[in-house]
Amino acid sequence: PALIANGDHDRMVPSVNTHDLARRIPGAQLVIYADAGHGGVFQNHANFVPKALAFLEA
Repeated sequence: PALIANGDHDRMVPSVNTHDLARRIPGAQLVIYADAGHGGVFQNHANFVPKALAFLEA
């Protein structure tokens, strides 16, 4: 299992690459944060932390 998260304005890892990675990993969960850059999980920590905890508990 994989939880893949990125911001839609990431300059280091373009979103197209993130979508491609998620497609290549069977069963991967993809989270793309709008108006976020490379630190999307930090910019949206209130949303990301519960998702990550739920993923880890599954």
